Amino acid sequence: MHGTHARNCVVSHYNFVMLIRDAGSDDALELAVLMCQLGYETEQAEMKARLKLILSNPAYKTFVAILDGCVCGMIGTLTYTSYEHNDRSGRILALVTLSEARRRGIGRALIATAEKDFAQRGIRRVALDTRLTREDAHKFYESLGYERNGWRFVKQLPVSD
Repeated sequence: MHGTHARNCVVSHYNFVMLIRDAGSDDALELAVLMCQLGYETEQAEMKARLKLILSNPAYKTFVAILDGCVCGMIGTLTYTSYEHNDRSGRILALVTLSEARRRGIGRALIATAEKDFAQRGIRRVALDTRLTREDAHKFYESLGYERNGWRFVKQLPVSD
């Protein structure tokens, strides 16, 4: 991140207690750091502006995992009506854990929290995207019961002012 530093968080490798809670605008710095670890350069001010819109929209849900007093992971979801199905669908838009806190069950706990929230909203079908190069992520999602079922195509469009 350009000139933005996360609060000093040291994640211990011993016994830990994890808390998962709804994200708030005060989490902008930590979420910006997490987006950078996911490969999307993000400044704190940019994340604060994004969060303002996301947190005001009830179709979105953002959860953060707290470990040793620090935000160490996040999951962002969206519920929506689709053209293909009569019932609403859910989408996991982002999932990331701090690199130094991985392989400790944080991602699984965040997925479980999101799935529980989806179920409480009456959502039965959940989808997500992940880059083709993220083979560890593919195995992770498959281990949780997610199945590959298509391709995603992306195109950048020119924007006129």
